[in-house]
Amino acid sequence: MKSISTHVLDITRGKPASGVPVTIEKRGEDGAYATLNAGHTDSDGRVKELVPEGKLTTGTYRITFDTGAYFSAQKVEGFYPEACIAFTVRDAESHYHVPLLLSAFGYSTYRGS
Repeated sequence: MKSISTHVLDITRGKPASGVPVTIEKRGEDGAYATLNAGHTDSDGRVKELVPEGKLTTGTYRITFDTGAYFSAQKVEGFYPEACIAFTVRDAESHYHVPLLLSAFGYSTYRGS
C-alpha cells in the first residue's frame, strides 16, 4: 500500500476523534503548498487514504487538522485551533501513517505503520 493515512485519538476522552476536518497539501518547487485532498475522520478517527494508492510522489507534505472545529462540536474550549504536521516522503513506494494524539491543550504525533 503506497499512500498516506492518518488516525486521530482524543486522549482526554480515550476514544477516536470522529468528524475532525483534515486537509493534506503538497509543497511545490516554489515553496507554496497546494491542496491535494480534504475530508473528515470516520467513526474510528481515521482517514484511510489522504493520498490514494498510486498517487504518492516524493516531496514535502502537510496535514492540517481543524482541531478547533472538533473541540467546538464537543463543546470543549481548546487551546490550538489547528494542528499542522509537515513531513517528507522520500520513498513513494512506502506507506506513510501519520497519527495525531489530541487533547484540548496539547497534541503529539509520530510516524506510524
